[in-house]
Amino acid sequence: MSSAQATGRSRLSMPVLGLFTGLAVVQLLNGTVQGYLPPVLPAVGAKLGIDTVGQNRLLATAVLSSVVLIPLISRLGDLYGHRRVLRVSVAVSTAGSLLIAAWPTPATLLVGVVLQGPAIGFFPLMIGIMRSRAPEYNRAGIGMLGGVVMAAVAASGLVGGILSERQPLAGLWVTVPVSALAFGAALLLPESVGPRVGRFHGGSALLLSVGLVGVMLAVSEGPSWGWASVPGLVALFGGVLALVAWALVESRTAHPLVNLRLFRNRGLATVLGIVFCVGFAGLGFVGPNITFLAASPAQVGYGMGLGPQSLALVGLALIGLGAVSSPLAPLVLRRLGARPTLVTGTVLTAVSFVLMALWHDTLAEYMVGLVVLGLATGLFQVVARTLAVEAVAEDHTALAAGLTELCMGLGAATGSAVLAALLAVHPLGTGRYVAMSGYLWCWGVCAGMSGVGLALVLARRGHGTALDTTEAFAGGQRTTLG
Repeated sequence: MSSAQATGRSRLSMPVLGLFTGLAVVQLLNGTVQGYLPPVLPAVGAKLGIDTVGQNRLLATAVLSSVVLIPLISRLGDLYGHRRVLRVSVAVSTAGSLLIAAWPTPATLLVGVVLQGPAIGFFPLMIGIMRSRAPEYNRAGIGMLGGVVMAAVAASGLVGGILSERQPLAGLWVTVPVSALAFGAALLLPESVGPRVGRFHGGSALLLSVGLVGVMLAVSEGPSWGWASVPGLVALFGGVLALVAWALVESRTAHPLVNLRLFRNRGLATVLGIVFCVGFAGLGFVGPNITFLAASPAQVGYGMGLGPQSLALVGLALIGLGAVSSPLAPLVLRRLGARPTLVTGTVLTAVSFVLMALWHDTLAEYMVGLVVLGLATGLFQVVARTLAVEAVAEDHTALAAGLTELCMGLGAATGSAVLAALLAVHPLGTGRYVAMSGYLWCWGVCAGMSGVGLALVLARRGHGTALDTTEAFAGGQRTTLG
């Protein structure tokens, strides 16, 4: 590891500063695509005749698109050039944004959110460029990009909501100018120069896509279909069978889409497991958090009775805290080391849910837990992405980053489904509202999943496979995580 990365005191050269600026502009589109649609969908749905179920299916389709495309885009970047694949991805996402804004109908919105799916795959590709072009600043760059995406999520949701209050369809234009800027920045970025070995396996990609879609459908639609329903079981078992077939194909091909030997890297496998647990808790809790804050104390005896604008401000504050802690993550990682930093992130996440379970009578009390959660989320996401990338060789950089994003998305989707089911089985009175016990269960399960993540960190100690003894690759040099 170079002295610039070790000390963090070197000033950025003009080429590196220009690189970071271009990457940050592209990352703005990533965050904007993630953040602008949920706040505007109710108004857009009312205008276009899309009911609540249809709106939820649009958001679920967006998640499905990104989950399927992340590993494919990441591997394509490692094989054929990160900048080349990034340019294509930005162009496709831009086309989706233009389609949604210029021709808004239920059908074009569905197609548009699918086309916007590659935006979530920008992060792995940009990490690949950074690691190749400025390896000594890799950690700082990941921290910067993490802060940018969270800030963009918050800002785009706020701007979209404001625009849609006056004209429902106006909020759909939020991504268009950002897309134009991102496409221009992508054209100016340098190409990565790392080794490229292998080829793209189309059959393996198809099996992986079918498997992920099946499992995600079963998880996301389980509460509405019924966990034991025929469609849910078909989707689940079909997805699992496709993933098993994919693993068999991958193990026998000379050019696997995802080298399964990567999972023998116990440092990477541990990080991915922790990412799933914290994604389950930190991101899966978004829905229950909103419904709890919106609940009227006069009607149900709990909640804060917040309206749309107040909910937006709380959400903005939560994401803003993550945007603040993200750039600080490389400093914490350098000072504490890998294992203590992961312990800190998982402990803070668990503590935040314990605080919510204990203090939720007033908004001020409840915000204490949310503040801790926001800070922990920003810190953990950057650290996890950094360690995952540093645990593999350079020719698998984008893939490792993509697997991290995939596990985070799967954790969030699973958490959302499980927590929604917990709320559903704790009705209040006639069942129109949720009993307080449902939220207590949600906070407890989220704290428990964070504890599982903590256990994964601690379980490696003393067995020769600890994170602090895992060899990693950073800037072409073997380094030690810790």
